[in-house]
Amino acid sequence: MTKMNFNFMGYRRITALMSSIFVLISIISLFARGLDLGLDFTSGTSVRLSFAQSVNINDISSTLSAAGYEDAVVVSFGSDRDIRVILGVDESIDQEDQASQAVEVGEKIAALMQSGSQSEVVLLGSDYVSAKVGTELAEQGGLGMLVALAIITVYIAIRFQFKFSVGAVVALGHDLIITLGIFSLTGMEFNLNTLAAMLAIIGYSLNDTIVVSDRIRENFRRMRKGSPLEMVNASLNQTFSRTIVTSFTTLLVLFSILFVGGDSTEGFAIALIIGVLIGTYSSIYVASNVILLMNVTREDLMLPIKEDPELDDIP
Repeated sequence: MTKMNFNFMGYRRITALMSSIFVLISIISLFARGLDLGLDFTSGTSVRLSFAQSVNINDISSTLSAAGYEDAVVVSFGSDRDIRVILGVDESIDQEDQASQAVEVGEKIAALMQSGSQSEVVLLGSDYVSAKVGTELAEQGGLGMLVALAIITVYIAIRFQFKFSVGAVVALGHDLIITLGIFSLTGMEFNLNTLAAMLAIIGYSLNDTIVVSDRIRENFRRMRKGSPLEMVNASLNQTFSRTIVTSFTTLLVLFSILFVGGDSTEGFAIALIIGVLIGTYSSIYVASNVILLMNVTREDLMLPIKEDPELDDIP
């Protein structure tokens, strides 16, 4: 079997230009259009129900839609018997009245579910969620991503070298911004499931970048000849098959979730599919490109020489 010898870094300037354009478009869209926030981040009524038997979320959504709750969002929590129904704001009723009627709305939803189900339905609670709570959720999610990026920077700087940590963080920022930009440009709903997918994208993209970085470090220490660009190219060729197989198997699962999981997991699956595709690209062309731009050298990655105190006593 012949070894793969593709000149990945020969296209680094073209890919850098492409990435810069996509990031710029995404940032402009996020500032100009923003995100189409779901009911998780806006005002609405949250109804929590528990069924005696497992339930199908798609069937629940169909029942609610037929009863006039077309905009209701149904998600599972805890187990396949517990669901949460999120209803949007009724603009004809002021906020105080909607808050006071939350319990009544929950009872109506529970009665509707009971009439269409043979298993017992228990109303766990019904609350009015204000826009302030949604804003806090968005802020906490954003803070969580920033903290994750900071920890990743420190971790990679310790495990590899500071130049590698810069490359990894730039690649992660690239993935998140473009994914958010696609949601902004297409107007797809951004909810808590999508926010969870954004955090998962950080983990997936980081794992891919670490595998490539580990091979680059190994080749810098092992290969006696070759420029940094040649060693990075060799490392990318050696890890490419693993990267493609991992991404392909992950995408198989995500497309299964997209087509079988229903509306409740659609945003999560779409966000992760975008993240996996962009993350695979960024681990090759963004992280590695940044490492070369920062002029990584063999000396940056050499193991420190341990001094033997016994040698000092030898005359």
